[in-house]
Amino acid sequence: MLHLPSVGRRPTSCTARLIALFALLTAFLAGPAQAQLQLRIGGGNFQPMPIAIADFGGDPSLAGLVSGVVTNNLRRSGYFTPLDHARFPEQPNFDAAPNFEKWRATGVQGLVTGRVVREAGRVKVEFRLWDVTSGQQMTGQQYGTDAANVRRTGHLISDAVYTKITGLGPWFDSRIAFVDETGPKENRRKRLMVMDQDGANVRAITTGEMSIVAPRYSPATQDIAFMAQANGHQPRVQMINLETGSRQALGNVDSMSASPRFSPDGRKIVMSVQQGGNADIVTMDLASKAQHAITNGMAIDTSPTYSPDGTQIAFESDRGGSQQVYMMGADGSNPHRITFGPGSASQPAFSPRGDLIAYTRQRNGGFAICVSKPDGTGERVLTEGFHNEGPTFAPNGQYVLFFRDPGGQGGGKLFMVDITGKVEQPVPTPAYASDPTWSPLLGGR
Repeated sequence: MLHLPSVGRRPTSCTARLIALFALLTAFLAGPAQAQLQLRIGGGNFQPMPIAIADFGGDPSLAGLVSGVVTNNLRRSGYFTPLDHARFPEQPNFDAAPNFEKWRATGVQGLVTGRVVREAGRVKVEFRLWDVTSGQQMTGQQYGTDAANVRRTGHLISDAVYTKITGLGPWFDSRIAFVDETGPKENRRKRLMVMDQDGANVRAITTGEMSIVAPRYSPATQDIAFMAQANGHQPRVQMINLETGSRQALGNVDSMSASPRFSPDGRKIVMSVQQGGNADIVTMDLASKAQHAITNGMAIDTSPTYSPDGTQIAFESDRGGSQQVYMMGADGSNPHRITFGPGSASQPAFSPRGDLIAYTRQRNGGFAICVSKPDGTGERVLTEGFHNEGPTFAPNGQYVLFFRDPGGQGGGKLFMVDITGKVEQPVPTPAYASDPTWSPLLGGR
């Protein structure tokens, strides 16, 4: 049986391996090789797949929670259209094959069944994914956890279904950190908050004693780096550990530091440090606190971000007269501009897959979220409007999270768009929100 770690902490690499091993050992036997339930993403005639998520059996106080999470996740992905419960032809028995003829008549192609039962103080959650057309089971699995963490099994089931049908990587079992904004426009209280990717389990990480900007998750540890500023003090990069709550300031006291990003192994920070009227890109070893400037000029260089393999850094600079995105080696070698065309480009973010860079393009009075290849070719606009900023990729590289501010006395809200630009969804937050950052998968996969 798979025992889930506490939702509040990421497993160690050893635990992650055990999770994968036990998941494999407890998986149900999939159907024969001819089962071909598959969704191809992209193309001009793309349509979401009709799918049914049956009411899970077992404990009524928990079963509806899990099946509801799965339904909501698959709908929000934009790649599935869950069948309305009023059209269900039956309530399937988890231990028997569904009546496929009845389910085919509803037009669905996939069917998810499940069960949640309490056993000796623990909770066992099981699911099966059926190909309605072929009448074959595609995959299935069971998880063991406690009642407090049962909601997370809904994310794990969502990932299993999503990856099996689309062939894309998982992303539902992840979190989002963001800046929560409350109060009047001219005096906003900005706190760092963390929540599940669907907006649940929100918790405040800072109290609002400092204004928080530009948080970024570590890809390898339970740390978040961000820029903080107290009244009357210089903005400075800080880092907080989500597991222990320990917090430390990084960089020199007499220099303004901003836009922190972690290296892929989590051992370094790259950030922008103001030197007089200029700003240079600086790396810091988190163990020794040794700093090394990798740009040095008369420009303002900021918003650095590592490539997933750690060999390159994308950053924004005004060295050519306007803000544009540049690329260089991780040691500062061979800096070269990669964004051209009308307007400016800023806030680059690498996809975890390494195939794309997202950035904000400002032009004609509007702000667009764009993606291109790392060499700057193939630019595509994913969404455009009055004010869109702060792109960050989902763990599978298929979605980009950003915030949109409509102007006036209102404030920002979070949205996500897929890399085809065909799917755009709001992401719920308690109040106004900005500067999102997507965590890696919680299970360390």
